[in-house]
Amino acid sequence: MYNRGIRGATTVHRNEEHEILQETVILLKDIVDRNDIIPEDICSVWITMTQDLDATFPARAIRQMSGWDLVPLMCSTEIPVKESLPLCIRLLIQVNTTKSQKEMKHVYLNAAKALRPDLLTDSK
Repeated sequence: MYNRGIRGATTVHRNEEHEILQETVILLKDIVDRNDIIPEDICSVWITMTQDLDATFPARAIRQMSGWDLVPLMCSTEIPVKESLPLCIRLLIQVNTTKSQKEMKHVYLNAAKALRPDLLTDSK
C-alpha cells in the first residue's frame, strides 16, 4: 500500500452556500468514481477555496455524504495570488492504494480546467 495524493478543482459562478456545497460534492464524487476509491481508503481531504468564497465550509457537503462522517477534512483559504483563478474550490485527497502515482486520475471541472490543461484528457 502507498499513500497517494489526488488533486481536483472546480469553480462556482457565485459565492452562494448552495452552489459551493453542490460543486464540492460533484467534484468529490467525480474523483472517487474515476479512481475507484471508497471513504475507508481515504486518509484525509484538504479543501481550499479562494478568498472570494466565504458563504460556507465546503466540508459540510462532504460530511453529509454517506460513509464520509469519519474521514478527516480540513478547510482553508488559498494564498491570494494576483490574477489567480477566482471562485475556485480545490481538493487534495490522500488515499491508501496499491496504484502507482501515474494511475491517479486528477479531476478539473468548469473554469478550473485552465489550471491543468495537461490533464484535460482525464477531465470532463
